[in-house]
Amino acid sequence: MDIVYLGHSSFKLRGKSVSVVTDPYDSGAVGFKYPSSEADIVTVSHDHQDHNQSNLIKGVKKVISGAGEYEIAGVSIIGISQFHDEVKGEKRGKNIVYIYEMDDLRLCHLGDLGHVLSDETVGQMGDIDVLMVPVGGFYTIGPKEAVEIIGKIDPYFVIPMHYKVPGINQDGFSGLLPVENFLSDSGLSVEKMQKFTVKKDDMMEDQGTKVIVLEKR
Repeated sequence: MDIVYLGHSSFKLRGKSVSVVTDPYDSGAVGFKYPSSEADIVTVSHDHQDHNQSNLIKGVKKVISGAGEYEIAGVSIIGISQFHDEVKGEKRGKNIVYIYEMDDLRLCHLGDLGHVLSDETVGQMGDIDVLMVPVGGFYTIGPKEAVEIIGKIDPYFVIPMHYKVPGINQDGFSGLLPVENFLSDSGLSVEKMQKFTVKKDDMMEDQGTKVIVLEKR
């Protein structure tokens, strides 16, 4: 599988026969142009314009925007309802955490999660190979909460998202922290790359968690 970072909280998961795009965003809201993309499936973690622009993706067969279990073209997707803040959605509403089972891998996209996951939710999620986690704080969990969640889930790979980058809209996202804050707090090994290609055979039980920082396409 190839994982490409489209910016903010949007990724393209390109499997052997099916592709998924997560949280496509409005260019004006985020501050930089959304890349032209095609996918079979789009998942939307919550209905904010920096996450819900499924209309931008070409060739889509299914848009998923809620909790539940879905089976599409051999891909299993599980949506678990959580919250966009630390007070059970009173500030910003709900947020859907998605787990994708494709190409013998289990990946998780936490969306705009605003709180530390409970042990019950982590148990419900099961084993995760690749975790996409917000780390910028302000609207979501920050570095410390992200590190705590990573410790609970213990994935093979972590891909940070939703953090401050050059060109981001300062009106909406000036409060975000850069990814370096998370990298410093995590203490994990880090590799930077343009595209992350991963398969189940690459993983060893004792390898420890590694952070992959992807360049925006």
